[in-house]
Amino acid sequence: MTILQEEPAIEPMADAPTPLDGEGFRRAGYALIDWIAEYRATVGQRAVAHHCEPGSIRAMLPPRAPQCGEAMNTILGDLDRVVMPGIVHWQHPGWFAYFPANSSFESILGELASAGLGVQGMMWSTSPACTELETHVLDWLVHALGLPERFLSSGAGGGVLQDTASSAVLVTMVAARERFTGFRSDLRGLGAWEEKARSRSVVVYTSDQAHSSVEKAARIAGIGKEFVRLIPCDRQGAMRADLLAAQMELDRAQGHLPAFVCASVGTTGVNAIDPVAEIAAVCAAMRDPESGATPWLHVDAAMSGTAALCEEFRFVTMGAEHADSWCFNPHKWMPVNFDCDVLWIADRAELVRALSVLPEYLRNTATESGKVIDYRDWQIPLGRRFRALKLWFVLRSFGIEALAAMVRGHVAMAQSLAISVRANEKLLLVTEPALNLVAIAHRDGDEATQRLIDAVNRSGSCFVSHCRFHGQLVLRVSIGALATTQLHVDTLQRLLEHETAS
Repeated sequence: MTILQEEPAIEPMADAPTPLDGEGFRRAGYALIDWIAEYRATVGQRAVAHHCEPGSIRAMLPPRAPQCGEAMNTILGDLDRVVMPGIVHWQHPGWFAYFPANSSFESILGELASAGLGVQGMMWSTSPACTELETHVLDWLVHALGLPERFLSSGAGGGVLQDTASSAVLVTMVAARERFTGFRSDLRGLGAWEEKARSRSVVVYTSDQAHSSVEKAARIAGIGKEFVRLIPCDRQGAMRADLLAAQMELDRAQGHLPAFVCASVGTTGVNAIDPVAEIAAVCAAMRDPESGATPWLHVDAAMSGTAALCEEFRFVTMGAEHADSWCFNPHKWMPVNFDCDVLWIADRAELVRALSVLPEYLRNTATESGKVIDYRDWQIPLGRRFRALKLWFVLRSFGIEALAAMVRGHVAMAQSLAISVRANEKLLLVTEPALNLVAIAHRDGDEATQRLIDAVNRSGSCFVSHCRFHGQLVLRVSIGALATTQLHVDTLQRLLEHETAS
């Protein structure tokens, strides 16, 4: 692909002043949009991943920034010369690694509008549209996913856009910590309890298949790795609720505070779904006798939450009516480009109480009226951009029916691949695929599985990733890219059959 070459109308850009004026921006913008459209039209013709040497991209860059501005056609031309040799093509139809990272044209346009407006949405008063559109669109999604009404902003709850599910688990863990140890001196008669609570260790629980962000959040929140309990899973990868209960009882007997449980709806490795309703019952039974607080239950449905757009897949929302918080990433399976995580809270007051700091320079009439949401109190940073625009663009342009059809198509492709794996005497399904991820291993062991992974990734037409599950190396096939069709899954299937035929 080339930018700003052999297009006479754009040649004057070589003499254009820098920084760009409005007209220069318009011409460069048209050219860049054309480049993106051409890239997306031809991405399937490329190898999924380049295999460049470490440092090779930096070697093409000058050691110092330019002293004088360069023409925009030179800068944009270096997208092909410098950037493309080091790009792994996540939008490729043969992308089956990690998770889908869909970036639709609608989402790109929404991101462009956000960048063009350049607003800071830290408080309602700094851009009312930034706040109110976000609140409203996240209420739309409560209905679209069939989530409980307790997450609607019309009640005590509400939604907020975080950057990632990692931030969602961090802010909810902080809220959980404050539920048990925090600033309750305004309530009479709790002074002694508060002092005692502060001397006890808060404990966090998740499965041994959960995302590493839980442990990282515990470190950041001051809880520490030593108070993160990884609960064993069953053969399908779901957390054992009975073992969770036993561990929580043991920790309480040792004087600790069981305070936070993260349930996974779609584990990182094999996309297992924890029994959220059973876990919620365990949390309810662990009510602290002195404070009356129950452990905070957070549900991480990062990729798989999108499946709830289809009524037949709403097993992914089971137990949500008992959760304190629930999140998923539209920047994965739903076609909203990174970053975009939706976090819903059943009682937003708890989150605000844990995170709110109000210096004088942020005081304003709207905030003091109590009639508005200030999302700065729902997240770690103060500043925030207009993420809701890209989500709004996607929901309106696609519509719920088309998004649900996309999900159904990807799940059907995964099931077709699973059928072929069952029929291959050299391969086994490590777990039964519930949705769009197929976990495969070679019957001859880890070395054979690794050879299979390497062969697929060398092909250039497909790219997969791996995990370890109950000690076994697993080839993961995550089907969810916007451009993927059954033909691309068939290509992967033929690769697997060829590599296991000998």
